Amino acid sequence: GMGSEEATKMVALLDRLRRTRAILLVEHDMDAVFAVADTITVLVNGQLLASGSPAQIRANVEVQQAYLGEEAFHV
Repeated sequence: GMGSEEATKMVALLDRLRRTRAILLVEHDMDAVFAVADTITVLVNGQLLASGSPAQIRANVEVQQAYLGEEAFHV
């Protein structure tokens, strides 16, 4: 995986690119996803679990349980 500095640079690059292009990002680093995405689609075992804005995905209990961990319940 990427180190912290590399991840920060990747997020900055994607943020610049998304202003003029559509981007399909497949990523497991949820902090990076929340930083750059307008819409997030979450799959579990190839099945659609949820789709929506970063705020909607962060608030979705099923997504929290599957990907974000217990600490997400206390956000």
